[in-house]
Amino acid sequence: MDNRKIETEIRNIKARNAKVELDKAWETSWTRRLCICVMTYIVVLIYSFTIEAVSNVFLSSIVPVIGFTLSTLSLGWVRKVWESKIKK
Repeated sequence: MDNRKIETEIRNIKARNAKVELDKAWETSWTRRLCICVMTYIVVLIYSFTIEAVSNVFLSSIVPVIGFTLSTLSLGWVRKVWESKIKK
């Protein structure tokens, strides 16, 4: 393999690593979580209004959002436990 090909391979690997790091940062960001919470709330509101499910739609629609938020907060801890079991 000549030097140019090796340099190209190294640039490709660095570009891929940068993309993977950015993807990981997005997956764990509060911006992503907040966007999902807002979108979930809107979808549940629309659904609740459509089926006329409850009397207080705005309050009851926040329940799935709270559930999602709590699950994202606890998954970091669950992942650490899972990783420690896998590494053994």
